[in-house]
Amino acid sequence: MTDSPFQKWKNLKVLILGDLMIDRYLYGKVDRISPEAPVPILDLDHQNERLGGASNVALNIQALGAIPYLFGVIGHDANANNFIRLINNAKLDTHGIIQDSTRPTTVKTRILASSQQILRVDEETEDEININIQNQLYKRLESTILHKNPTVLILQDYNKGVLTETLIQKVIALAKQHHIKIIVDPKSKNFFSYKSVDLFKPNLKEIRDKLPFNISPSNLNDLKKAAAYINEKLGNQISMITLSKDGIYFKNQDEVFYSPASKKEIIDVCGAGDTVLSVAALGIAINLSIETIGTLANMAGGQVCGNIGVVPVDKNGLEQDYIDHLIKIGS
Repeated sequence: MTDSPFQKWKNLKVLILGDLMIDRYLYGKVDRISPEAPVPILDLDHQNERLGGASNVALNIQALGAIPYLFGVIGHDANANNFIRLINNAKLDTHGIIQDSTRPTTVKTRILASSQQILRVDEETEDEININIQNQLYKRLESTILHKNPTVLILQDYNKGVLTETLIQKVIALAKQHHIKIIVDPKSKNFFSYKSVDLFKPNLKEIRDKLPFNISPSNLNDLKKAAAYINEKLGNQISMITLSKDGIYFKNQDEVFYSPASKKEIIDVCGAGDTVLSVAALGIAINLSIETIGTLANMAGGQVCGNIGVVPVDKNGLEQDYIDHLIKIGS
C-alpha cells in the first residue's frame, strides 16, 4: 500500500499541547475485608506507570509513524521525575515540557484486583497555569513552529489548567498564521473557546453537558442537530462526536458519516479517546475523507480497548485491519 495513509503519515510533524499526566496501575488480588473498615484489602502484586493525557496522544502519534512535539506542564516533585523518565524512555522530545513548582504533577492511580478496577486515586490541580508559564509555553511552541514546520496542532484538554482561554486564543491565532491545521479534544470549562478550528472532537457526555437539548446517540437527527449547534457557535470545519460503544459521528459542511463501534471485545476504554484523536489528526493533516478517518479511528479505538490500561495503537495491526476492510468492501 505505497499510497496508503500509513505511508503518508511517516515523519509528519505534529504539535501536541495539553494536560500531561502519569497513569499509574497497582495490580493485586483481594480475598479478605479489612477489620478496620468494610473495605477490601489488596495484596499488591506489581505496579507500573505509563504516560497519560496529552502525552499518551504523543505516544500514539509516534506509534503511527509521525513525529510528535509535546507541550505541557508538570510539577517539580517526585512524580515529575517519574514523568521525565517515562518521556525519555519513549524517546519523546522534551523541549516543550515546563516544570512549575507551584503545581503537582498530575497522576491517576488505578487499583485493580484480578483485572477489575476497584478504585482510582487522583493527584492533581485544576487551577489555571499562571501567565508566566503560559508565555513560556507559547514561546516554545512558536519556536518549534519556526524551526520544524509542523503540519497539524492537537489541543488536548483535560481541564487541568494548561489550556486557559487566553492561551487557547493565542495558540489558535499562531497556528492559523502559519497555516497549521488545528484539532481539538475539548472539556467542559473552555468548551466554546475553540473558535474556527479544523476538527472539534467532543464526546457524548460533553455535548450532553454543554448543549441545551437532549441527545440520543442512536438518533442521527439528534447528532446532526448537535453538530450544527457546535458549528454555529464555533465556526469549525468538522465536528467529530465520539459515542463510546455507539461509534463515531462526523459532520462537515457537505458530508455526514456515521461509523458504528468496532465489534472487538472491550476490556478497558482508558486512552481510547487519545488514540481516536491521534488518528483523526493525522487523517486531517493529509486530507483524508471523513469516511476514511472515521473507519480508521474506529478500528484504532477498538484495538486499544482490547488492552488493560492506557496503551498506544499498534500501527501494524491497524494497517492490517484497514487492508482487510478494503478487501471486504472491494476497494
